[in-house]
Amino acid sequence: MTVKKPFENFLENVEKAAKTLGLDEKMKRRLETAENIFETKISFEKDGGEKVVANAYRVQHNSARGPYKGGIRYHQDADINEVKALASLMSLKCAVVDIPMGGGKGGVQIDPKELSESELERMSRAYFRAGTEKDVFGVNKDIPAPDVNTNPQIMAWFLDEYEKIKGVKEPGVVTGKPVEIGGSLGRSYSTSQGGFYVLEHLRKEILGDKNPVDITIAIQGFGNAGAEFARIAHDGGYRVVAVSDSRGGAYCDEKCDIIELNVAKKQNGSVAVEREGVRIISNEELLELEVDVLVLAALDGVLHAENANNVKAKMILELANGPVTPQADEILENKKIVVVPDILANAGGVTVSYFEWVQNRSGDQWKETFVNERLKEIMERSTDSVLDAQKEFEGISMRQGAFVVAIRRIVEAMKLRGEGVGDKI
Repeated sequence: MTVKKPFENFLENVEKAAKTLGLDEKMKRRLETAENIFETKISFEKDGGEKVVANAYRVQHNSARGPYKGGIRYHQDADINEVKALASLMSLKCAVVDIPMGGGKGGVQIDPKELSESELERMSRAYFRAGTEKDVFGVNKDIPAPDVNTNPQIMAWFLDEYEKIKGVKEPGVVTGKPVEIGGSLGRSYSTSQGGFYVLEHLRKEILGDKNPVDITIAIQGFGNAGAEFARIAHDGGYRVVAVSDSRGGAYCDEKCDIIELNVAKKQNGSVAVEREGVRIISNEELLELEVDVLVLAALDGVLHAENANNVKAKMILELANGPVTPQADEILENKKIVVVPDILANAGGVTVSYFEWVQNRSGDQWKETFVNERLKEIMERSTDSVLDAQKEFEGISMRQGAFVVAIRRIVEAMKLRGEGVGDKI
């Protein structure tokens, strides 16, 4: 069984990029170390009066380019190691798409599926209250957003709790909110939309400029990101032939009916429902399908040393954070399979979160078409910057290209702020 080591994986990728850039040891250590770690235990009451205590975290990695930005997740495996890794990746993600923000991440180590709606609200308010009272969050300091098992409603509770404590109206302190209280149009599907723009931009480069109708896609993970990507890709003319969730997958003979899949998920709790033209497959089988594009939209570490050699896709798009381990990266690189890394592929979410923050600060609301136009421009420009880095340092992967672009920008910002050490890169 493969043990997940998200922070160690991050350090390994930083080490490779640092060597490529000739980065000195002192600056490399700065990139590997979070600026602040908020760690506490929160307590809340269950509906029956029982008191529950849970570990809670907020890691603030690097603010050289702007205030900390990153999601808050509720998951039983969201320990400090995972949150540190994700906060670090957020710094790089913001730098890859060149938005003026740094990286942060939060987590509560609990299974939210075991909580009622009222229990979820009490826990959410307890978490944000603890952070607000310790001055962790702020519109110019640290701006959270949704992540695994959190959503716009939870962001609304966060915002309300913050405003009650501070006695001010400050919609920009949280993004990913409902539109009715300051959320941005287009935010709910922005991670998937951004990933699709990257796929479209790379189609000629990697898939030989095949027509979308001839490009097959398998999607592992059918939560918000996976389901929205399936819809967007289907509407764009691509052939989504398989999807899966935690309970199993569905393989479609020709192409999947996305509406039908959503109905199956809603009615049965899973897309793994056998019907005419559809057969049930396992998650592992989906990962090994012979398709053009494999989209990883679930959790981290799903491709590792033990199964990466079985992958037959031409391209992997990481919509989830950290779904491919460094060991799997090496195997896939040897197989000439292109991995579009998470810090580029799923950066549409943080980009539109930034748009939301800008709108909240100005009191404006942008049209949905304008949001998507700006997102497309940023995702295409960012993809080109990664491809340029690959050309500059011949032989490096897309992941290393993205790390190089991001680290360069962060290091330059740190030097401009007076942390200049080592040679200019």
